Amino acid sequence: MSRLPQKDPTQVEQTQDFPYERRLVERVLGYWTELATTRGFPRRDDIEPWIVGDDWTNCLLVAVRSPIDRSHFVAVGDNLISVGSQLPNGTSLALCPPNTLASALLSLLPQVLSARRCLIAEGMARHQGAAILYRGALLPLSEDGAVIDHALGAANYRSLSADEAPAPPIRLIWTP
Repeated sequence: MSRLPQKDPTQVEQTQDFPYERRLVERVLGYWTELATTRGFPRRDDIEPWIVGDDWTNCLLVAVRSPIDRSHFVAVGDNLISVGSQLPNGTSLALCPPNTLASALLSLLPQVLSARRCLIAEGMARHQGAAILYRGALLPLSEDGAVIDHALGAANYRSLSADEAPAPPIRLIWTP
């Protein structure tokens, strides 16, 4: 994990704004939507102080560059990459380990940038050598409210048991 913010014990967690939402993706999307209604896309600085504690382990933050292969990680949570992997701030997206939840989520980044919208993805993938069912979101961020310069990803998963029928590979849900 790279340079994720630490919880400030003197601050009340902003996640309390969504006290009844247990699902990570809905919680993060709800906060992003609240910010977006006031100024277009939220800024990177709007997000980072909010997602602290346990949520960061399931999140990633990417600095978006053009061309997209110049984009790099700002932060990536331990639950999205392989055990023992580290992707320090500034690491190219091309170095993201394959068959991880982070790589599954980032494979959708070009579509998010093109559509200029939030994307929720649900489906089956491989993570750390196992088949999983996951739900994730990619959310565009912008310092000036127009040019997408960062993307926030949030995802969680569960392992598929050997006797479960395979799920469809992926279902995409675009949000306004």
